[in-house]
Amino acid sequence: MLAARRRYTVPLPGKAPLCLGARTLVMGILNVTPDSFADGGRHLDPGAAVEAGVRMAADGADLIDIGGESTRPGAEPVSADEERRRVLPVIEGLASRVDIPISIDTYKAAVARDALAAGATLVNDISGLLYDPELGQAVAEGGAALVLMHTRGRSKGMYTLARYAETADEVARELAQAIGRAEGSGVPRASIVLDPGLGFAKRAEHSFEVLAHLEEFATLDRPILVGASRKSFLQAALGDREPGAREWGTAAAVAASVLLGAHIVRVHGVKDMVDVVRVADRVRASANERSE
Repeated sequence: MLAARRRYTVPLPGKAPLCLGARTLVMGILNVTPDSFADGGRHLDPGAAVEAGVRMAADGADLIDIGGESTRPGAEPVSADEERRRVLPVIEGLASRVDIPISIDTYKAAVARDALAAGATLVNDISGLLYDPELGQAVAEGGAALVLMHTRGRSKGMYTLARYAETADEVARELAQAIGRAEGSGVPRASIVLDPGLGFAKRAEHSFEVLAHLEEFATLDRPILVGASRKSFLQAALGDREPGAREWGTAAAVAASVLLGAHIVRVHGVKDMVDVVRVADRVRASANERSE
């Protein structure tokens, strides 16, 4: 029997709130970077990036997450100025073309402030408020929603910290600490979404363990976002493949995420993954009808 998925209402500035739980939402990934692991360089031109975001919305994306700095393991950091140069024209252009919420994938307070002013309504922080102590305050001042992802350390050294005795328990405990940091910065608990951070400071076995125990994160009483799309941990099951050849593996991880209680899935291939989510949601609905 599938556990019932809790429902949440996450407020957004200037937009209708996110209603999470009745169905799984799909967040499309729009990287405007030259070096992202799955699609680096494809959307460097702002106009092309905006058109890609418009296509994502037409394909069924519920949110679009725009990132201007690659956060893959080993990636080089970029300055706040360079990150703003990449993302702000895209956020501004997309905000005038689509009605769905726009998320900014950044851990920098300065970038978040300008992105929120340009039309973003969520901040997706891979560091769980560990990298920039001012980010929480920037989110609170903007009235934005905040995704807190679990990781350890910085990009170049995160795998040296991938040591766990009980992976899911430790990730949940560290996410609870991230919630505390957010609330201490003035971010309301109702505005927080959690991401267990598959592939970040986790070897393949850790990521699969976190995914298999996703239901346990319900004890944190916040909605869960899962980002498995095209990540390298999938190769432990698929064998050595380029990111673009991991879509079937991504589909399996997305379906598992939905069945195990994720509220949002973050994906590159929006159109196909919307189909996966719709079918998995019907399975959940049928399971819940039988248990009533």
